[in-house]
Formats: sequence, structure tokens, C-alpha cells
Amino acid sequence: MAQDRLPATRILGIDPGSRITGYGIIDVTGSKPRYVASGCIRTGTGELEQRLAQIYAGLAEVLGLHRPDSISIERVFLAKNPDSALKLGQARGTALVCMANHGLAVAEYAARQVKQAVTGQGGADKTQVQHMVTAILGLSATPQEDAADALAIALTHAYAQSGLLATAGSGRGRRRSSGRWRL
Repeated sequence: MAQDRLPATRILGIDPGSRITGYGIIDVTGSKPRYVASGCIRTGTGELEQRLAQIYAGLAEVLGLHRPDSISIERVFLAKNPDSALKLGQARGTALVCMANHGLAVAEYAARQVKQAVTGQGGADKTQVQHMVTAILGLSATPQEDAADALAIALTHAYAQSGLLATAGSGRGRRRSSGRWRL
């Protein structure tokens, strides 16, 4: 088939967190996603700066091992606890700096967009996201929550690149300095 001859695009999805940062990698040929790898960078309970250093090192290792073409990350949302939101923002910032230091542009997606793209419902819970990621990618086991969220972020980016994300956003995107559209 002609689709089989198209080069695959490797997408890394990142679900940032100060204690657990999920990552998910898929290859996309045409509009067909294929699971490559996923996992979690667990930082433990040490000082925040040490946990951020672990996130950076873990993501740098993932980049070296899997060499993605595209990167996607969850956009920060407002949390009820300001301290938690600040730590999440710092973990996300660490991931963004890691990508920038490796010369990689990053596409950002709101959690609601990711849930809409993968489950069809912007208010879906984590179990629904895990179930749909498992089904879409034909996995034999359900990935851990943070890894499933990262795979969902990667799938959302794949849908956005192929133009299949029309139902998840308002159709209005904002252009980033990297030239990528942010929905």
C-alpha cells in the first residue's frame, strides 16, 4: 500500500509532574499511530531542584534513546492549590528547557483538548483516557495513568498534524514562534 511507503513520524508526548512525569512515544505513518514506548520518570520526595534535575535527565535520556521528530506537552491548567500549580509549572518548564536545549519545537495542548481528541469527551476521567489509549494503539496491557496521559498527548498531536483534530478545538489556533500551530 502507498501508506506503508510513507516515512513514519515519531512523536513524544509529555505529561509533566513534579513527582511523576509521564512520557509516551508513537510512530505515525499517514494517519495510523503505532505504539513505540511509554513510561514514567519518578523523582521521589527530595528537594524540588533535585527532582527537576531528574526530570531533565530522564527526558534527555528518552530523547537520546528514541529520537522523536515532534514533541507535544500538556499545557498548564489552573489548580486549586497554588503550590501544586507552581510545582507543576516548574516541572513543565524543565521539560520545555530540555526540549529547547535539544533543538526541538514543542506543541502544547490543554488537558480538555487531549481528552476530547482521544475519548470524544472533554471531561473524560483518567480511566477513560487509559481505556481509549489502550484501544487506539492496540496495547495488550493498560499503561500507567501518567504514561497513558502522555500517549494521549502524542495522539492528540498526531491528530492535529493530520487535520483530524477539528472536533477538539474551536478551529482557531495561535501560531508559536516555532511556526507550529497551538490549538
